[in-house]
Amino acid sequence: MRIWVDADACPAVIKEILFRAAQRTGLRLTLVANHRLRVPPAGNIDFLLVPAGFDVADNEIIRQLSQGDLVITADIPLAAEVIDNGGQALNPRGELYNEDTIRERLNMRDFLDTLRGVGIETGGPSALTNSDRKAFAGQLDKLLSRYQQHQNS
Repeated sequence: MRIWVDADACPAVIKEILFRAAQRTGLRLTLVANHRLRVPPAGNIDFLLVPAGFDVADNEIIRQLSQGDLVITADIPLAAEVIDNGGQALNPRGELYNEDTIRERLNMRDFLDTLRGVGIETGGPSALTNSDRKAFAGQLDKLLSRYQQHQNS
């Protein structure tokens, strides 16, 4: 398993949780963004700089994704593509998407886009809370434990 991070919009606190998890497990962690980011000096943590542009980072993640890889993203269309390609998608609030939940999320996203298109203000996501951070860390730990158990059996 490799962990990919759609890093352009990923909160710093979530990146820190991921850095600690990668250092603890030795799994490869790759942050993908269209601007430079600082990553800890570790052999299994790297950064991939992509050109600026619509969905460039998303497309690069999908291009390099292997079945079973984990992608950290709040981008619903990217998460759907990850699942369609045999990966797992976890958002920074700790929600692990699956085939059912991602379809619901895509429908809601499209509905909100339609509302915004006719001038209705729909607001954005709320700020990340301590509860969100804990949910993310807990779900990440579950996924990594499951992966390690599978590797050891």
